[in-house]
Amino acid sequence: MHSVISASEERMKKTVASLKEGFAALRTGRASASLFDKIRVDCYGDKSPLNQVANISIPEARLIVIQPWDKGIIGDIEKAIRSSELSLNPSNDGKLIRISIPPLTEERRRELAKIAKNQAEQNRVAVRNIRRDGNEELKKLLKDGKLTEDEESRGAEELQKVTDTYITKINQVLEEKEKEIMEV
Repeated sequence: MHSVISASEERMKKTVASLKEGFAALRTGRASASLFDKIRVDCYGDKSPLNQVANISIPEARLIVIQPWDKGIIGDIEKAIRSSELSLNPSNDGKLIRISIPPLTEERRRELAKIAKNQAEQNRVAVRNIRRDGNEELKKLLKDGKLTEDEESRGAEELQKVTDTYITKINQVLEEKEKEIMEV
């Protein structure tokens, strides 16, 4: 019974971590190095993550500076940023790439908040599906005679408590992201 609950909880933890990762890529009005986590740069005949070919720093709230370790790939980095979904306009001086983060329009903020809500809902559904799988596993153990009805019932209750905990965590993560998105 406990192995079923701990396996379910482990999967729920990964679901919340996945949501946080997805939220990191959602652009807000503030500069953040995590915006570039998914950007791959075509260099040396391979696609490398941006943070493995350059140093990314945030000297001001709305400015990102990218300093490539090899100045020969500065054009490739700029091209990768321009072709990303971030809608950013990088400028380079031959040594550094500077990206000014424009403030978001009210409409774009609402759009991003809606995207965040959808991602959170998908993750809540995933957590509920994990609970369902756990309950089915408990019922199978009951049917196979490895659990008593009381143990199966207690297991289902415990699984529900774990589910409630992770749904609450998802809601908290969403609330923080919405606050960040709506911040002017």
